[in-house]
Amino acid sequence: MADDEADADFNSSDYELLGRPARPGRPLKVAIAGGGVGGLTAALCMLKKGFDVTVYEKTAAFARFGGPIQFASNALSVIKEIDEELFERVMDKFTFTGTRACGIKDGLRADGSFRMTNDSLDYLWNPEAPADWFVKFPLRQCADLFGLPYTGVIDRPDLQEILLDECRKIKPDFIQNGNPVNGYVSKGKGNGVTVNLADGTTAEADVLVGSDGIWSAIRAQMYGEEIKKSSNNALKRQGCTYSGYTVFAGETVLKTEDYYETGYKVYIGPQRYFVTSDVGDGRVQWYAFFALPPGTKKAPSGWGDYIKSLHQGWSDEVMTVLDSTPPDSVEQRDLYDRPPELLRSWADGNVVLIGDAVHPMMPNLGQGGCQAIEDAFVLSETLEACESTQKLEDALQDFYKKRIVRVSIVQFLSRLASDLIINAFDTPWSPHDDLGKSWKSYLTFFWKVRGVAPFYGNECQHISYSLLFSTQQPS
Repeated sequence: MADDEADADFNSSDYELLGRPARPGRPLKVAIAGGGVGGLTAALCMLKKGFDVTVYEKTAAFARFGGPIQFASNALSVIKEIDEELFERVMDKFTFTGTRACGIKDGLRADGSFRMTNDSLDYLWNPEAPADWFVKFPLRQCADLFGLPYTGVIDRPDLQEILLDECRKIKPDFIQNGNPVNGYVSKGKGNGVTVNLADGTTAEADVLVGSDGIWSAIRAQMYGEEIKKSSNNALKRQGCTYSGYTVFAGETVLKTEDYYETGYKVYIGPQRYFVTSDVGDGRVQWYAFFALPPGTKKAPSGWGDYIKSLHQGWSDEVMTVLDSTPPDSVEQRDLYDRPPELLRSWADGNVVLIGDAVHPMMPNLGQGGCQAIEDAFVLSETLEACESTQKLEDALQDFYKKRIVRVSIVQFLSRLASDLIINAFDTPWSPHDDLGKSWKSYLTFFWKVRGVAPFYGNECQHISYSLLFSTQQPS
């Protein structure tokens, strides 16, 4: 399928497309670069619609690699729309967090107990008033508002295994491993695209979908960018700007006092924040975000003392998690992102980008994979509505127009969350101790008690989560 001979008889020009069983014609032929969550979801959506789909993946074989990923309500609703059986299989491997208390805690004053009270001025005069929780995220309320499944987590390998299995039920040989897409040649309107593979062979397709991640080869060619591995500039690579943050991620088995009451917690302190989440089977995943120059490597060795030194004076809740984490479970990566592609289309002829290839996101809202899943669904629906190969270029431009506004908003909110937490907030002021005395501490205090919240008060949180959870259906 991936060589010249196999595609010798392929002719894309001016074919009526078989988008539905009642429509005469031949199936749309789609090549997908990358077998991650976005690429596999796109493959499954399209295979279910009768398309002829081949995924080209760089890894030699599927391996169980990668930790849990946040799966928000909007992405779960798309999975359910694709197939009820698929949704049930995902649920079998799922851990709900959105049904429990999730929110922001005081990184210095949290005392290990579960208390989620409404913000109150009692904090001013009552030393016993709960001070460790700032705010509760309205995950359950927003899911209920839109009638969506509740947010949670799933192990990435479990999700990929499910998607692979569902695709193979339809087309057993749909994926080719160890032979990624290196580039493409557009053949003009209605004539499809030639896909150039790493082994020197080519394949022909009506549409090429670039789902090959943040360092996408398809994107690099489309926008004329350098390939990451050829760049010596750590601050900007392949159109990506270093976010200013590096993240440490670890996993441990730990049952805290509030284990059954809380889903995930964001601890805010001076110039940094620390996140923990229940990820199922007694496991807790954590992230520590720091403002460091790119390439400042501290993991996997040397991370323990380093991270603890940056959290001196923080709550025992944080220290207990760090102390119980096996050293070899910690990974570190520098975070890169891009501004929204408002002025450049995601499509070039019969080639289109989805997921991290075109809109990588900061991980704070857990929307990177979710938006890739939305992309896959909307793209497949848009292509199904296309009646002939002559109209494919227009269809891909329609897909871009359908997605650009929503994706840009989510990108903005994801980046804003990091910048506000690190640059605008601090340990809140209290009349009962000296832990918060900066101007940011007073700002954070007012935010906590629903005073003045310049950008991100409780009302803004409800608006933000409503925007995230309002899934986009193709028009």
